[in-house]
Amino acid sequence: MFSASTTPSVRIAAVGNTFGPSELRVAELIAAEPDAVVEWTAQELADRAGVGRATVVRTCQSLGYRGYPQLRVALAAELGQSDTPVDHGPGVLGRMRAEIDRVAASLPALTSLLDGESVAEAVRLAASSRRLLVLANGLSSPIASDLAMRLTASGRPAEFIADAIAQQIAARHLGAEDVCLIISGSGANEATLRVAVAAARGGAKVIAVTSFAASALTERATLSLVITPSGVSFRDELEHASRVAYLVFAEIFADAVTAERGVDARKARARAMEVVSDNLGENAGE
Repeated sequence: MFSASTTPSVRIAAVGNTFGPSELRVAELIAAEPDAVVEWTAQELADRAGVGRATVVRTCQSLGYRGYPQLRVALAAELGQSDTPVDHGPGVLGRMRAEIDRVAASLPALTSLLDGESVAEAVRLAASSRRLLVLANGLSSPIASDLAMRLTASGRPAEFIADAIAQQIAARHLGAEDVCLIISGSGANEATLRVAVAAARGGAKVIAVTSFAASALTERATLSLVITPSGVSFRDELEHASRVAYLVFAEIFADAVTAERGVDARKARARAMEVVSDNLGENAGE
């Protein structure tokens, strides 16, 4: 599931929602106090998390490490890559700047959980399918709308539907030559899951864009594109639900689909620019 370069914090963010209570306490402690954990023994970590040593080892293995020593090495390497935060001073603007720094620092890890073959296949399917639905609910809806518009502008017609029931009806009409691309950070939105089931019933390919490697949505999807979340827990995803990484991914995914379609897409974009130009007023550049 993980490549050797995938950092501990990214691994915790990707699979933390699958942990039981004991493993979750260990994972959250690792994420909250990485500097201290590097210095602790497995027993010390177990004592501080209120679990048995075996739970620490099991948590490490769930994160893709052979055991606790390998986790400590990976954690030390990740800490060595971290930059010292810049103090932007007190006040609202200072806090805003600090948050911008945090988000910017998380973006390079955006693709760390993506598999090259899955991404290539998702791009191919999106570019070549007979019909393409791009659907989402809640805070993910604006991302789906933006992606559908970008794809349509490049000559790859993509449909976005806002109403949850209408989404399910449209998805149920899809067939084997069609694709339903679903965006859901949590992968657990009930209305979104119903869309995935409806699309699959007709034989359509379901592409999930989500934050967690294991979820109800990934279980129903043909392909799953896991975007590294900016938080480190399922609770963070639900409470903060940052969609910055998704906005970035939607833009580069649309560009990849455009490149896949070649000359036809470039001609379509030229026609789209004509429409944009026709709608600009005389003072648009002022």
